[in-house]
Amino acid sequence: MKSLSSALLVMSLSLPEVIEGLNDGVGLKPHMGWSSWNVAQCDAASAKYALDTASKFVSLGLKDLGYQYINIDDCWSTKSRDSSGKLVPDPKKWPNGVKTVTDQIHSMGLKFGLYGCAGQMTCGGYPGSEGHEKSDVTQLAGWGVDFWKYDNCYTPCRQDPRPQTCNSPTASTETWYAPMRDAILGAQTNSTKMHFNLCNWGRDEVWTWGTQYGHSWRMSVDNWGDWASVERIGSAAADIYQYSGPGGFNDLDMLYLGSSKLNGNQEKLHFGLWAITKSPLVLGLDLNKISSSTLSIIRNKGIIDINQDDLGKAATTFRPPGAAAPVKGKIYPYWTGRLKDGVVIGLCAGTSAGTYSVNFKDVPGLGSAAYAWKEMYTNQSSNGTSVSFDIGLHDMRVIKVTTV
Repeated sequence: MKSLSSALLVMSLSLPEVIEGLNDGVGLKPHMGWSSWNVAQCDAASAKYALDTASKFVSLGLKDLGYQYINIDDCWSTKSRDSSGKLVPDPKKWPNGVKTVTDQIHSMGLKFGLYGCAGQMTCGGYPGSEGHEKSDVTQLAGWGVDFWKYDNCYTPCRQDPRPQTCNSPTASTETWYAPMRDAILGAQTNSTKMHFNLCNWGRDEVWTWGTQYGHSWRMSVDNWGDWASVERIGSAAADIYQYSGPGGFNDLDMLYLGSSKLNGNQEKLHFGLWAITKSPLVLGLDLNKISSSTLSIIRNKGIIDINQDDLGKAATTFRPPGAAAPVKGKIYPYWTGRLKDGVVIGLCAGTSAGTYSVNFKDVPGLGSAAYAWKEMYTNQSSNGTSVSFDIGLHDMRVIKVTTV
């Protein structure tokens, strides 16, 4: 019988190598956590939301599963810097300052993140960091901030005055992410390091250079919480899988689980596909209102373990014999990727319900032999040379394959 280790070696030789990243020990696995924006936009950018969510991470068992970052998005500061050019936390939202909150979150064994922007202002009209990179990083480091999401609003543009979203920038977005990267690297010590998340909306093929600037990068415009967004973003991940790896990952945007625009099947595919493509798993919902069905999805340890696999190899599509070709913008049925101890197969009913089957010999890296397998949503498991599932519309099955 052909061994899985030798099959994986063949598969590894056929895959493009990941571009070397910052190599600073940050972002070795896709980050997991929560972000405030989808919960209540500007109203959620407060100490109360941060601390309440941190407590929920503990009480719901999310911390034990690897969810770690409590990230506050736009609108956390006042609309103006102080007389020294420093950012000022909104005293109504942060009555005891940011560091007090960060210290409490750290005491829970969790990490804390904030939001900034590469332009003159953030998307919400708050102070951006253009020209203030070193000073802002000094403040962030002093507060103990572990994560910095860096947006792309009001950046250099051929239009004057600059619009919130520039459609005719003066240069590649790469040029204004460099100063912040350099400031962050310059402020790091062995005990204080910051995850730098580039949010340039997938412009300038950021996946080809993002790993030289940050630890994760948004590869698309926003996830709007509907099936069309899941299709658009999820399908695009297949073409750029080779750019993800330890130290730098394609960020498919926040998980919009709990959205009224997604049904239960769509939530499972959303979570499962983000996980196997090694996207960060960042929740964007109010954990005080989470349903039991959604909670069971985000607490699926088998799928989380696949996302957090040490190899950090993102899954992509493969085409079994007789299968139709992928269609741009649609979720293809057949996905696979390497794991440290096996292979993951994703079967997606992205366009129609039906029976989806695959012979292991047709999966890259596997051969015509019997393997052990387990499906993570149904907990079905067996040994054999193939798998087959009846899958409802927009649902997914996530199968881990190992040697017998």
